[in-house]
Amino acid sequence: MTQKSSVARTPLQLATRQGIAVGVATAAYGVSFGALAVAAGLDVWQACVLSLVMFTGGSQFALVGIVASGGAAAGATAIASAVLLGVRNAAYGMRMKPVVRPTGWWRNAAAAWLTIDESTAVALAQHEPAARRRGFWVTGLVVYIGWNVTTLIGALIGDLLGDTRAYGLDAAAAAAFLGLIWPRLRTHQTIAVACAAAVVAAALTPVVAPGVPVLAAAVVAAIVGTTNWLGRRTGAAT
Repeated sequence: MTQKSSVARTPLQLATRQGIAVGVATAAYGVSFGALAVAAGLDVWQACVLSLVMFTGGSQFALVGIVASGGAAAGATAIASAVLLGVRNAAYGMRMKPVVRPTGWWRNAAAAWLTIDESTAVALAQHEPAARRRGFWVTGLVVYIGWNVTTLIGALIGDLLGDTRAYGLDAAAAAAFLGLIWPRLRTHQTIAVACAAAVVAAALTPVVAPGVPVLAAAVVAAIVGTTNWLGRRTGAAT
């Protein structure tokens, strides 16, 4: 009896563990960004400022990727792509505000700053309000601190790392997301939403600008999700 109670974890503890795990996995990929930013022509401090101020990995990679391929002349396109990809955070903010319920201007500012893919995913993976808030804050803080530290490391040793994809760091964040999403794919409808979004993103990635596949996948997921084509069948079965 004592052994069982010592192993069991509360929802808050589980949210904390998930937040730390996802945060560490995501932060590890910051090494890639630091190295790629320096390779694209940015200096160490410019790479670090991007992580400190912009703090949205997809937009940061889109920015340095376009700059690397087009140089300074591609600056306007790079900024436009980064903004386009960052639009999703506004949608996350609308969804997360009633979940986080920040009070005071500084908490509102901090919540807005930390509203990213990872903090949203971990928060919404929880079932209790307090656990959702814990998951949001833990994930956001771990990612922010870790991402900035690893960006600095990657920028400093970028030339020594070579191709950072060889280390599998680009798969770490994706694997963490899959671990969060997988237990929630229990109905035909949620599986249909996930599959439709994945197919659209994979099909568009080689042919459109960075950031567009994510937005297109989000639109498809919203359409398939709101229509609830398979919801009745699942509900009838249960």
